[in-house]
Amino acid sequence: MSTSIAFLKGHGTENDFVIVPDPGNTLDLGPGRVAALCDRRAGIGGDGLLHVVRSAAHPQAVAMAAEAEWFMDYRNGDGSIAEMCGNGVRVFARYLQRAGLVGEGDLAVATRGGVKRVHLAKSAADGSPGEITVAMGRALLPGGAVTVGVGEREWPARHVDMGNPHAVAFVEDLAHAGELSTAPRFAPAAAYPEGVNVEFVVDRGPAHLALRVHERGSGETRSCGTGACAVAVAAARRDGVDPAVTGTPATYTVDVPGGRLVITERPDGEIEMTGPAEIVAEGEIDGAWFENLNA
Repeated sequence: MSTSIAFLKGHGTENDFVIVPDPGNTLDLGPGRVAALCDRRAGIGGDGLLHVVRSAAHPQAVAMAAEAEWFMDYRNGDGSIAEMCGNGVRVFARYLQRAGLVGEGDLAVATRGGVKRVHLAKSAADGSPGEITVAMGRALLPGGAVTVGVGEREWPARHVDMGNPHAVAFVEDLAHAGELSTAPRFAPAAAYPEGVNVEFVVDRGPAHLALRVHERGSGETRSCGTGACAVAVAAARRDGVDPAVTGTPATYTVDVPGGRLVITERPDGEIEMTGPAEIVAEGEIDGAWFENLNA
């Protein structure tokens, strides 16, 4: 391979991604190459990589092709594969819109966590792109006692599954989570055999939360969409709110280091996440450099 490879860079509430359009699924994007592309010093830099593939061209998405034309083949910054990424879905949809492949309105996106329904709002009066809402599916609450810890501190946590695993801990001060340069410890180990995303949460006001997150495979990130959903569900249950029982949607504003997301859990269990998504750059990856990377 000697020709250059197109890429874009985008973010959703500062959760940033390298975007690699590859409709026919022709690129060899092994873990080593993904990690190199996401490297902030020697590569392009990103919390993860969005591989844009037609569902019909990818063996893990072909069964969803009749329902969703495009598959978000998402990889963490270390090259590992992840089931889903909420902020990534919004950025993925924004790319499709920018490329002229979809317009405003409703869109279906195939992911390893299933088909996600997306709505691209109309542009604002000043021409800025509208926010994007993603139907994130239903949360599972496996139950069982779980704890997370950083340094000498330890907290009880709620296990919330959003298609990927989360441990949500309510704390007095977000600074207590430390630098989060390494993954927080958790127990029991059997609760998360493949690792876990850990959210530390404080209250900012009624139905208003703020979080910090350590994402497995990426470290501390500026935002996590599935994490914000997990936090809203955990907060609702802590507050004694279950929309399936009350028949009324529960909405929480969730501040992340990179911005703000609005999470609504509907009475039917569907969780909707609304927030911004921006494409900030596009260019070309040097083909010779890419070919020489360890796949």
